[in-house]
Formats: sequence, C-alpha cells, structure tokens
Amino acid sequence: MEGSSALLVLAFIAAVAFIARIINRKPHRKLKHPPGPKPWPIIGNLNLIIGSSRPHRSLHALSQKYGELSMLKFGNIPVVIAASPEMAKLFLKTYDTVFASRPAQSGGRYTTFDFSDVTWAPYGQYWIGAQIFLTEVLNPKALKLYEHVRVEEKRTFLSRVHSLSLSGKPVVLREEVYRYSLSTMSKTIFGRLCFQSHESDGGNTLTLDQVKALLDECFVMGGALNIGDYIPWLNFLDLQGLLKQMKALYNKLDRFYSDMIDYHLTHRELSVSINALDSLLRKVRIPPEVKLTRENVKGMLQGLLAGGTDTSVIAIEWSIHEIMRHPRVYDKAKEELERVIGKSRWVEEEDFSQLPYLEAIIKESMRLHPIAALLAPHLAMEDCNVAGYDISKGTVVMINNWSLGRDPKAWDKPEEFMPERFMVEEIDMLGSNFALLPFGSGRRMCPGYRLALNIVRSTLANLLHGYNWRLPDGMTPEEVCLEEEYGFTIHPKIPVAMIIEPSLPAHLY
Repeated sequence: MEGSSALLVLAFIAAVAFIARIINRKPHRKLKHPPGPKPWPIIGNLNLIIGSSRPHRSLHALSQKYGELSMLKFGNIPVVIAASPEMAKLFLKTYDTVFASRPAQSGGRYTTFDFSDVTWAPYGQYWIGAQIFLTEVLNPKALKLYEHVRVEEKRTFLSRVHSLSLSGKPVVLREEVYRYSLSTMSKTIFGRLCFQSHESDGGNTLTLDQVKALLDECFVMGGALNIGDYIPWLNFLDLQGLLKQMKALYNKLDRFYSDMIDYHLTHRELSVSINALDSLLRKVRIPPEVKLTRENVKGMLQGLLAGGTDTSVIAIEWSIHEIMRHPRVYDKAKEELERVIGKSRWVEEEDFSQLPYLEAIIKESMRLHPIAALLAPHLAMEDCNVAGYDISKGTVVMINNWSLGRDPKAWDKPEEFMPERFMVEEIDMLGSNFALLPFGSGRRMCPGYRLALNIVRSTLANLLHGYNWRLPDGMTPEEVCLEEEYGFTIHPKIPVAMIIEPSLPAHLY
C-alpha cells in the first residue's frame, strides 16, 4: 500500500507541476515567414519544381505572384527565394555571416568529393583554408605567371578556327571554344593537357569528348534536385534514379583525378611551384590546422577545372548568340576593335581596358543569360530576421540570378539586349552591384572570376577582330536560338552555326 501511495503522490506532484508549467508558460511569438504557396503534406511544394526543365523560370513566376522574398517548403525544409537586388544584398552582404554556409545536397556531395571544393564546402575551417589557397593561385600576380599558357592556347585556338573558316561552310564554334577553355584551364592547373592529344606527354586515358561529357554530367547532376535531400526517409528508394547516376559519376571522376595526380607525382618535381596542382600538393598557403586529404585535393581540382572551363564557354557562347541576333551590335563592336587595335595585330590582354563596348556586350550577355541562373544555395546557420521576416536556422536560401537581371526597378527595358546601357553608367559585375551577379557576391563569390573573364574577353575580342561573321543564307537573326538547356549552369540549347571569313592580313594567321 505504501508503494502505491508513493506512486500516487509522485503522480499528483508531476501533474501539478505540468499544469503550473502550462499556466506560467509565456506564449511563443508567432513567427512571420515570407509569403508563399500552401505546402502539401509530406512533399511540401516540391510539386512546383520537380520535373521543371527551367526551374529558375518557375521560381521567377512564383516571385511575380508572392513578391521579391517568398518561401516554399521542400519536404519539411523551408526554402526562401530572393528575387530582387535588394533581397540579394541582404543575404549576400548585410547578413553574409549568417548565410555563408551550404546545404548538404547530393549533387554537391557526389560531384565535389564530399563537398571538398569551395563552392559546396560548408562554412568552417576547411572552407576558409581552401579559399585562402585559391585566392593565392588565382590572384592577379599568379595569373600573370600563367599568361604564357593563355597566349599559347589562344594562338592554337585561332589557328584551328582559321582552318575551319577556309571551307566557306557554316561553322559551330562551341566545340572549339570548349577545347580552348579546357586546354587553358588544364595547363594552368596540371601543367599539361588532361585529355588525349598529340600535344600531351602521355598518361591521359580520356579523349577530349570524354572529358567534356564527364564535366557536362557534373553540371547536370550538380543542378539536379534530389527528393531524398528534402525527405530523407525516402532517400533509400532513389525515386528519380539520381543517386545511382551520381554514384556512377563519382567513380568516373575519382578515376580521372586519381590518374592525373598519380601521373603528376611520378613525373614532376615538387620543389618549385609551376602550376596549381603543385601548389595544392605542397599545401602552399593552406593553414597547418587544415588536414588536406587526397579526396580534398580531388575536390578542389574538380572545382577549378569544371568551374573555370564551363563558365567561360557559357559566357562566350551566349555573347555570340546575342551578337548574331543584333547586327547593329556586331557592327559597333567591329568598329571599336578596328579603331583601337587596327589591322596589324591581334587583341592582347593589355587592350581590354580600351574596349568598353566589348565589355558592355559581355556584361549585357551575363545580365540576360547568367552563368548560373540560380546561385549555389545558401544555408542559414542561425535564426535571423530579414526584411521583417523570420528566417529559421536550417533554411535554404536560393538567389534567383535570372530574376535579378530582369528586375524592372533595376533595368530599363530589361528584356531587351542593349549593351549601350553599360556605356552610359559604370555598372560593376564583380559583386558590388546586386542586380548583376555573374560570379556571385560576398564570402561565397567565385574566386576564379579573374581567369574566367580573361578567357572570355580574349576569345570574344579576337573572334570579332580576326573574322567577319554572317549567318548562313536564308537564316534570319531572329532564328538564332535563345532557348536554354538547364543544369547547374545554362547553355543555349542549339548552338549557332555561322560562316566566318578572315578579316586580317594573311600573315597573322
């Protein structure tokens, strides 16, 4: 009986304590979240984005309805969409420290060796060390050391284009531009080509087409939305088949970079830093507390090679498409080049500052066709109030770069291609103007932007200066394709074919 009485007393005390806690509990402040569509049970708003071939446009349409800051639920995870320069500035500058990390998404895990590159690495000691290293190997002084690589590859590229031009038939430049960009990045990173070629010194197991296919797949998988990332208990089912593809891709990337590193260690002395891989293996400028594994090295190499190659190609290709759609832009660019450079030489890197209209074309192309339509997602590391809305820790933040370039409050006639807008006003594209963010902004800004811009400017300038362009007979400018092929980055779906004819003295080719 005594035992039963004790239990009753304890139960009574517990009940009184529980009731008192309820009575005395202060009511929780109701959180004010950004507006958005009502989520479904379990899947949230995934139905609005899964299967969309152009998710940036789908999200743009939602922003048109719900405003410049809106919220969705992917599974049970809140996802905030920033769709104006003002909102982008809040996340990338004002509250940069809160949103400096990345969500652990499958695309980043399998394409960058478990988040080992600076794009996908979570904010912390490793990311800081990797960022210091990349800043060191991609700063202006370091890029000057690699200038001979860019000059050599530019000559090879222009020679190949000249050979193609002699046929008089329409030429698709996408493959040649890709070869040039990949060759330049490869020699900068590895000190040699990473694909089979008569120029390479052996040790390469993949052809150019195979390397291109490998890197292209990285961008497709990197931009894919895996349901299991947002509904974890469904991940083992791999409902979309993405995990199987990503794991197969990871194995191919692992073999590729292992071969490159092994060959380098066997055939290179590491006493002198002659390329980015040398510096990485010697841990140049990497803080001693950062433990750099072989997988980390592969991930950082992947970030350099894939990011540096693809960003340049995309910017060049979209610029070519827009120029071919606008003959007046082509004429003005040709006039500027002939006036500044003349007919006796090619364009050099030192000439870029004297070619403002060419720079305006590049900026306008990047505005309408951002390299990444959606910037890599950010992650809230703590609770934060942004623009009067409560953003909870763990919220994923997406900056819709495609929307920023079409904001009517930031741009006059935003749907029109008008490079002249950049001739009237100096508009920065390196992160300080939040209506134009081709390389992002803040702590997570792309560290390779200088090298990418060098390649873009040099390629576009010399193609325009050294050749006359025209569309095949019967094709009008309006028929040049502007349809997008979506991935982590966005290419024109159908590359333009054009007839190119040498315009400089024969001895220059």
